[in-house]
Formats: sequence, C-alpha cells, structure tokens
Amino acid sequence: MLGNDLHLDLTAAGSRRAALIGALREAVRDGRLAPGTRLPPYRSLAADLGIARNTVADAYTELVAEGWLTARQGSGTRVAEGVAEAWLTARRDRPGTGTADARTLRADAPAAVTYDLVQGKPDPGAFPRGAWLASARQALTRAPHEALGVGDPRGRIELRSALSAYLARVRGVRTGPERIVVCSGTAHALRLLARVVRTGTWAVEAYGLPFHRGLLAEAGVGTPPVPVDDEGARVGEIPAGAGAVLLTPAHQFPTGGPLHPERRAGVLEWARRSGGIVVEDDYDGEFRYDRRPVGAVQGLDPERTVFLGSVSKSLSPALRIGWMCLPTALVDGVVAAKGEREPYASAVEQLTLADFLDSGAYDRHVRRMRQRHRQRRDRLVTALSERVPSVRVTGIAAGLHAVLDLPAGTETAALAAAARHGVAVEGLASYRHPDAPAPTHPDGLVVGYATPPERLYGAALDALCSALAEAVGPRG
Repeated sequence: MLGNDLHLDLTAAGSRRAALIGALREAVRDGRLAPGTRLPPYRSLAADLGIARNTVADAYTELVAEGWLTARQGSGTRVAEGVAEAWLTARRDRPGTGTADARTLRADAPAAVTYDLVQGKPDPGAFPRGAWLASARQALTRAPHEALGVGDPRGRIELRSALSAYLARVRGVRTGPERIVVCSGTAHALRLLARVVRTGTWAVEAYGLPFHRGLLAEAGVGTPPVPVDDEGARVGEIPAGAGAVLLTPAHQFPTGGPLHPERRAGVLEWARRSGGIVVEDDYDGEFRYDRRPVGAVQGLDPERTVFLGSVSKSLSPALRIGWMCLPTALVDGVVAAKGEREPYASAVEQLTLADFLDSGAYDRHVRRMRQRHRQRRDRLVTALSERVPSVRVTGIAAGLHAVLDLPAGTETAALAAAARHGVAVEGLASYRHPDAPAPTHPDGLVVGYATPPERLYGAALDALCSALAEAVGPRG
C-alpha cells in the first residue's frame, strides 16, 4: 500500500493500528523515512491506506510517545532525529548492508548508541535561537563599520565591557575590559597561558580532563597531580616547584565538590608565597541548584589569579567563545602570544553575545537552564533510588553531570552493560591522573544529564538503570 509515495506493508498479523506502527518503525529503521521527514496528515495517510483516520492518529500518538516521531504545532509530525540516526548507524554497521567497514561485528558487540549521557554537552535543541537572532540583528544594526574590519586580538570592546559587568555581578570577578582577552574556549586559553606563564610545571587536580593535561604536555609543561577529596583539591599538597596550579573551584570536575573556603584562602596564600599563578577554570560556575553559586576565587586576589570561562556549557560549544580575566602583568604577553589579528572568535558572534548579555537574555536563558538541569538531576536521583538504591549520586547539586558512586570493582561491568543497552557514558577512572596515588574515590560513572532531548530523557534513565541493575544488582 502507498502513503505519500512510501511503501508501507500492513499485512502483518494483528490490528491495523499495530500493523501501521510496525510498518512505520521499519521504514525508519531501513532509512526510507529519514530523520526530520514530515509525515502526511492523518486524513491523507488514512485515505491512501484505506484505513480509519483514528487508526492513523493513534499510531502517530504511540510513536511520538515512544520517541520515534515528534509532533509540534505548525510543524506537523516528523521522524525524530536521535532515534532514527541511531537505527541508521546500527544498519550501516551491520554486515551485508554494503556500507560497513572491514570490521567483523561479534555477537557480543555493544548495541548502537541510542542515549547520549556523556558529560559536558548541552542539548543543542535548547539553544535560544529566537533571542540570539534578536541580539544578532540589534548588534549588527548598532555596530560601527570598523567592527567588521581587522579584529583586535583582545576581542571586541563591546563584549569585553559586557563580560566585565556580567562577571562582576554574577561571579564576583574583579576586572575591567582592559584585562579581559577573548579566546575560543578553555583549551585555547590554556595553550596561550602555557606560552606566557613561563614555568616548567603546572600542578593539576588528580581528577580532571585528560585533554587539558595533554595540551599542557604538548607545550612542554609538566602536570603533577594534586589530591582531591570531597572538599576539592588539597591545596596544601601542591607539589614543590609548581609555578601554576589549574583548579575547578566552583564544581570540581568531575568529582563534584566545591573548593572549601579554607582551601580557597590557602591556594592564594600559596600563590603569594611562591610567586605562582592560580588558573581558575570556572567549570559549571553558573549552574548550582541547591544555593546561589559561590563567587570566584579570582575576586579574592585578581593579581594572582587567571579566571577562565566560556559559553560552551551555557549556550553552545559551536560558538567558540571564551575569555580570560588576567592579572595586569600577563595581559601584554597573552595578547602578543595570540597575535596581531583576531583569527578565532567571529566579531559578529562577539557583538551578538555582548548584546545578549547586556539585554538580560543571557540571564533569562541561564535561569531556564538551571531549572531544567535541576529537574533532570532530580529525576536521575529518584530513578536510581527506586531501581538501583546501591548506586548513589555524589557531589553537590550543580553542573551538567553527576558522578554515580558504584560498588567497588563494578565500573568496568557497568560500562559494558551500559553499552549493551545503547547508553553512552564514561567511567570515573578515565579522568584520573595517571600519576595520582591510589584512588581517593570509588568506582563510578560520570553521567551527563543535559544532552538528551526531553522526549528521550525518560527512556535514557530507564536504559541506564537497567544497565546498572544488570551490572551491580538492584541492591548491590
């Protein structure tokens, strides 16, 4: 039978509704209904197939509930992006489809990824397109002609001024536009600082991003570990000879504890005594849910601290906009290292972000995302307590991820079970510094709860809990 030039086989046993649901699922699986394809209205498809309109409506409703389709006012019913892509990926990798590579898939190979719970990635669908477009129009209307010429390596003055005001108000940062340098993100900032903060050793937290340690190593910088516990980095144990220390004080990444007030004071005392620099990565600084965010360490001593931030978690990593709030002594060196021209962040996007900040649209967006992320974290905690109470969420209520404390020796099994259930997630061990002493944290999973679209989040939690119950048992 034909529906909108698409062959749907309704000869399967059972009701017409069940046959239509099965036929539509199969059309998605084999690629005849591509992600984003708009399906015909109920009445049209019912007429083409010779079945009741209500039968089509019920089938669409069921597939929307399952996450195969999406339905929005004014946009009609369409094939969902995430689920369809997962099936197409699985199909490409199956032997005999003509598109798989030379790998031979074993019978025990993990299922295709259906649910992305990898940390650090906001839901792309949550980007505030309308508000951003309004700011882009306003910014371009007001921009002087020279804004579209050769860029200042420090970044547009409009953005640096807006950041200075915003960071003072929200994060307690003490700076001015002349001490802010715009960059393309934290990694770019670290590469520049490694060329300017001339020391052979940066102490880093014993748990952190391997990528950051790697780029420092590429710059010839040693990265000895500083132990971490529930109160953040143990700054009294910064290795001798370190000329800088890289910290995530607001929400230690990935273990989740804030830097204790005594340790905040202690690391600045270390910097004054040793002549070192504190590099403060404000990871998740805007996203705390149990109380107001604690102010930045930088506000206590702006001349001994470099404050790093970006919009990669709050808006989108695709914007490639970050910033450094620098001690006066480092500004010229960083600008020189960056180069005479601005080759990284688009001037138009910088101007847009400046308006987005000044207009209050950024504050409104962050408040909305705080509410959404808190609700998602709460749902994760509730699901685990009901289905796998032996697994608990650790750390403060903040950020875009949570660490799940697993029974000893079960991390590898939990990762394997998650893969079998189509869940992409990471183990805590992958973030541990290779030179760190015996682990101070038990086995764990680092679960990002921000990425899945809302229609898939419940199913993602269900799959994660099923995997954990399989790996550790519902009671541990």
